[in-house]
Amino acid sequence: LAAACTAAAALAPDQAKGFFRERFSAYRVVRPADGTEPERRAGFLTGYFEPQLDGSLTPGPGYTAAVLARPDDLVTLGPGETRPGLDPTLRAGRQGEAGFEPYPDRAAIEDGAIAARTHPLLWLRDAVDLFVLQVQGSGRVRLPDGSAIRVLYDGKNGRPYTSIGKLLVGEGHLALNDLSLARWTAWLRAHPDHARRLMRMNASYIFFRIEPVVDEALGPPGAAGAPLSPGRSMAVDSGLWRYGLPFWLDGKLPGQPGSGHLVIAADTGSAILGPARGDLYVGTGAAAGVAAGDLHTKPGFVVLLPKPAAP
Repeated sequence: LAAACTAAAALAPDQAKGFFRERFSAYRVVRPADGTEPERRAGFLTGYFEPQLDGSLTPGPGYTAAVLARPDDLVTLGPGETRPGLDPTLRAGRQGEAGFEPYPDRAAIEDGAIAARTHPLLWLRDAVDLFVLQVQGSGRVRLPDGSAIRVLYDGKNGRPYTSIGKLLVGEGHLALNDLSLARWTAWLRAHPDHARRLMRMNASYIFFRIEPVVDEALGPPGAAGAPLSPGRSMAVDSGLWRYGLPFWLDGKLPGQPGSGHLVIAADTGSAILGPARGDLYVGTGAAAGVAAGDLHTKPGFVVLLPKPAAP
């Protein structure tokens, strides 16, 4: 893959089609039969974006939700890595007096369980904005003086992710076809008691770091370490796929011409699990948020694997 990437840097755009045919072999990704479910050729694609939020480097009226830095005792586990005594489904933990133990969940963290191990980086308007930032994994924050900074993912507590949308629909608060970002955030703000309970049902908690916004046109760095490109960078299951692999999404995508779309595996996410599951980065700001919320489609997934180098 590294050799193919090096060669691609010297190509003109009109040489791309021949390059992929020469350098890669295409393989259809299918979801295997499971119980009564037959083998399925269609995958599932959603969208995500970089929110633009208002914040302050100091707390005060209108800025009450602290964005926390990575705690100094958080130990993140790599794919397939385990620790004695820790549930293998948990992806992080910490060293306790009796051995390795699970990291506190969202409710415990909000109640101050790790206050001595972390510190606030900045403050957002409210807990709903903080929750949006954590769901998306990064964001741009506009400060009171008009400048902007980028808030980037820097680890999570390793607890399983629970979708706030599924909870809202499951309890009958919102209809599935009315589950836009604007709608569910407005509902949470209008029902603060329910909001706190529902958000705490998502035990996963994300920590951040701050960086300047270097290029307004590019997104935040993905898990692969490269800036995300709107419409081309896709989050995948990092336990199954290597970052940098090209995928062909076979089918019509909203807002895209033609019946197929080339993307690159550049990021991952807690809810992105399985071989034919992707989350497409669509950009920054409110319009991108609407597009991300509307993206729920079932294209075919074709992975392009590098051909072996000639002997």
